[in-house]
Amino acid sequence: MVRDHRRPAAVRGVLGSHRHDPDVDVYLAIASKRDQRDYADTPIPEDLVRRILDSGRLSGNSQNRQRWEFVVVETAQQQLAETVWQPRNVLGAKLVVAICGDAQGIDVGRCAQNMMLCAWGEGVTSCPNGIRDQDAAAEICGAQVKLVLSFGYPARPRNPESRPAEDWSARAKRKPLDELVRRV
Repeated sequence: MVRDHRRPAAVRGVLGSHRHDPDVDVYLAIASKRDQRDYADTPIPEDLVRRILDSGRLSGNSQNRQRWEFVVVETAQQQLAETVWQPRNVLGAKLVVAICGDAQGIDVGRCAQNMMLCAWGEGVTSCPNGIRDQDAAAEICGAQVKLVLSFGYPARPRNPESRPAEDWSARAKRKPLDELVRRV
């Protein structure tokens, strides 16, 4: 068999077969991720902060315009908290990232979900926060704020591998899939 050395092994495996044995169970990460608002008083290591931010940078976006920047809010966390709908979500966080710029909503959502899933893969929980006072948020961050993400290690740790992804899915407080899917 001739190997294609231009592609990483994981990609070659996916492209060469419909069966794939991933190192990371993405479905389990998605099924077990819950927004969390209560964080432990444990700092997030800088190398993990960089990976979270890089996950946002790597997200797909319309025509690869990358019309965003990520503002890590440190000294202005209290002030920014007052601009979101639920200030408490931001006040206890160990990392606060404002996604700023002219990106479209779909691109902001993709970027945010990348960051939150990356964090969850490392045991860090998160919560997206909508902006109540756009003008004040823009003043604090120096740009139009699309979304504020709060991150931290969970106050009550949860092990995603404690049950299969299908059990996490069944326990999710969501409408049944059959109510959400139509075929035309």
